[in-house]
Amino acid sequence: MKKEEVLQQVIDSGSLPTLSTVASKLISLTAREDTTIDDITRLVAQDTSLSVKVLKVVNSAFYNFTSEVGTIQQAVTILGTNAVRSLVLSFSFLSTENAAEPGGFSYAEFWERSLASAVSAKLLMNMVCDDEAEEVFTVGLLANLGKLILATAYSEAYSKILSRASDEERGLAELEEETLGASHAYIGSQAAGHWHFPESLAVPIAYHHDPDSYTGGDPLIKRTVDIIYLAGLLTNILYSGKPIDYHRPFREQAKQRFSLDDAVIDDLLQRVNVEVALAADFFGIKIGGTSSIPELLQEANIELSLLNMTYEQINRELVKAKIQLEKMTTELEEKNTYLEGIANLDGLTEVYNHRYFQNFLEKELKRSMRHDLDLGLILCDIDNFKKFNDFHGHQVGDFVLREVCRTCSELIREYDLLARYGGEEFVFVLPETGPADTLIVAEKLREAVARGEFYFEKMSYRVTMSVGVANLPHSGKIKRSELIEAADKALFQAKRKGKNRVEQYQERSGWFGKR
Repeated sequence: MKKEEVLQQVIDSGSLPTLSTVASKLISLTAREDTTIDDITRLVAQDTSLSVKVLKVVNSAFYNFTSEVGTIQQAVTILGTNAVRSLVLSFSFLSTENAAEPGGFSYAEFWERSLASAVSAKLLMNMVCDDEAEEVFTVGLLANLGKLILATAYSEAYSKILSRASDEERGLAELEEETLGASHAYIGSQAAGHWHFPESLAVPIAYHHDPDSYTGGDPLIKRTVDIIYLAGLLTNILYSGKPIDYHRPFREQAKQRFSLDDAVIDDLLQRVNVEVALAADFFGIKIGGTSSIPELLQEANIELSLLNMTYEQINRELVKAKIQLEKMTTELEEKNTYLEGIANLDGLTEVYNHRYFQNFLEKELKRSMRHDLDLGLILCDIDNFKKFNDFHGHQVGDFVLREVCRTCSELIREYDLLARYGGEEFVFVLPETGPADTLIVAEKLREAVARGEFYFEKMSYRVTMSVGVANLPHSGKIKRSELIEAADKALFQAKRKGKNRVEQYQERSGWFGKR
C-alpha cells in the first residue's frame, strides 16, 4: 500500500487527535502578518481552563521570570505570539485522552518520552542560540506523534511491529514501511500539515530520525531537524534501557552538528532528567522519572563489569566509581559558572537575549518608580525582513541582523540595554531618559540603519526599521507588560503608516505622536 493511501485510511478512521478549538484558531491567527497582541489575548482568554494552565507555566521555573505574570495579555506581550502558540499546542496534545490502550503500546509511556524529547530539544536550543526554544519544544513533543496515530489506527498490527522492533536489529521505521506502508515520521508530519501547522513545525517531524535526508535548504528548519534528532538520542539514553548504545552517538553528533564542547554536553547530561521532571509538574503530567544520565551510564557500566568480577574487584570498582562521580560533580559546578556567563546572550547577534531583557526591564522599572526617575523603551522591527530573507537567503539575513545590532550599539550609552526581542525585533531600555530624549535616540537609530550599507561577500545590502517608543508615565505607575504593550502599539502604528518611521505612544490620549 502506498504511504498516501495509508495516510488517507488514518484520516478516514478518525485516528488523528482532535485539536482544541482555541489551538486550531490560533494556528490560523498567528499565520497572519497583521495579527496583534490583542487578537491573541482575546482568543486564548476564551478558554478559562487553558488560560490558567498557560499562566501557571509562564510563572514557573520553566521561564524563571523575576515577577509574576498576571494576565494572558501580559504573557503574550512578554513571550511573543509563537511562544504562546507553542504552549497552547502543547497543552492541547498533552490533555489528549485515549479510551483504551492497544496491546504493546502505552500512552502514559509515550507522553513521558515525548515530554522528555521536548525538554531535551528546548535545552539544546538554549545552548545553540536563544531563538524559538518554545517552538522546538513543541516539535520535540510531537516528533513521534505518528506512533500514537498508527497505534490507534492499526492496534494489533502495530503492537506486533513494536515487538519485532525491540527484538530485531532493524529500525522501527523500516518495519513500519514494510508492514503498513508508511513510517510514523511521515504520518506525523502529514498530520501536522493536515492541522495547517507552519512548515517550521511540520517539516522537522518528517526528518527527525534521518536529519541528513532533509534537502529543503532552509537553515532554520535544518537547525530544528538536527536539534530534534539529538533530542531523540538523548531521550533514548534516558528510556531505552541501553544508555551506552546512545551515549557516544549523542556526544559525537552534538559536536559535529553544533560544535558543542564537552563542558556543555556534560552539563546537559547531568540535569536533563531533573528538567523533565520539573516540566512534567508544570504541565500537570505524572511521570515515573529516571536517574541522571551519568548515573544511568555508571550503572550500565557496572552491570557489564560485574559479569566477570570477584567480590574484591567489585568493591574496588565501586569506590573508584564514587570518586569519579564526586570529581564529575565538582567539574560540573565549575562549568555551570561559565555557562551562566553566556546564558544571557543571543547566540546569533551576541546582544542580550529576550529573557535577560525582561529581567533587566523589571529591575529598571522598579528602580525608576521607587526614585521617581524617567525610563524609555524603544521597540524596533526591521521592515519586510521575511521577504528580504526569502530573496537574499538566511545567511545574508543573519549577517544583516548582526550588523544592525553593531550599528545600533554604537549609538547608545554603556548603561543602556540593547536586546533581541525575537526574530527581527530589537528592544532598547534607556534608564533615566524622558520622552523627548527617547524620541531623539529612536530617530537616530532609525536613521543610522536606513543610511547604513551592509557589505557581505562584496555585495551591498540596505534595510529600514519601524520604531515604537514608550516611556514611564507621569504617574510613575505601570507594569512591565503594559510598557512593552505601549511600545508595541506604537510600533504597529509606525508600520501601518508606511514603515521606516518612529511613532511615540502618548500617555494622555493613548495615541501616537508623529515623527
